[in-house]
Amino acid sequence: MSSPIVNLRLTVVAATAALTAACSPLTLFATLSPKDPASRVSRGEAYGPNARQTADVYVPRAGPVKAPIAVFFYGGSWDSGRRQDYNWVGRAMASRGFVTVVADYRLYPEVRYPGFLEDGALAVRWAVDNAARFGGDPQRIVLLGHSAGAYNAVMLGLDGRYLTAAGVNPAQIKAVAGLAGPYDFLPLKGTSTNQVFGQSPDLPGTQPLAHVRPGSPPAFLATGDADKVVWPKNTTALAKLYREAGVVVEERYYPGVDHISIVLALSRPLRGGAPVLDEMADFLRRHAD
Repeated sequence: MSSPIVNLRLTVVAATAALTAACSPLTLFATLSPKDPASRVSRGEAYGPNARQTADVYVPRAGPVKAPIAVFFYGGSWDSGRRQDYNWVGRAMASRGFVTVVADYRLYPEVRYPGFLEDGALAVRWAVDNAARFGGDPQRIVLLGHSAGAYNAVMLGLDGRYLTAAGVNPAQIKAVAGLAGPYDFLPLKGTSTNQVFGQSPDLPGTQPLAHVRPGSPPAFLATGDADKVVWPKNTTALAKLYREAGVVVEERYYPGVDHISIVLALSRPLRGGAPVLDEMADFLRRHAD
């Protein structure tokens, strides 16, 4: 009979393979891996009429009171992913004191840019409107994501048009965090980015780099120096513009960490690979308080 350690290792291998395949279902990892002490208090909350405009909510076990709200967006090249497979992220952030919303959003080919950003803004609006139900403070919102989800989180923080259109004051976003995010990917080269962004009449405007201004929310930008999917230069270029604009930014380059392991390091069994969760949560909490 296999030992629990062997089973966990097999689960991690399966999860890594799934993420490598453009964030294919991580159900095995999400189901079997040990999780942080937190509670999923609601699932499948509709923030819009579309089937993919839904979210799950996680809260600290102790019961939050006026806690900051973290909205998480997963990656998947804007064409794959589902919220159920990131319950470990929701519980991890909740264990650090955040009411955490893990949101689905519409994907290519159903939508192209900026459809997923519009969905993200609607998810934030839902979090603001429902904060009191879960012990959250609607005036203290932070956004975070991995890969394509990092793009979504950072863009929503930088380009206030989407939040404003959804009825949210952009000033309610106190900080953003991006893990291995693509922020500087022109000219378009890959199939997925051409499909998702290629029809935009303003390609430079699709880049987070174009929207950094004084007064933008503070940013935690992290990547691994072994990332060959989204090159660390994306983080370097964006962080430079934050500094030039006088905006607080913290950069992290984790040695030996690749595109997949940086998000898996948020999970309880793989947290020893890099201090991503503690450093990110500390940054977000400081700026949300």
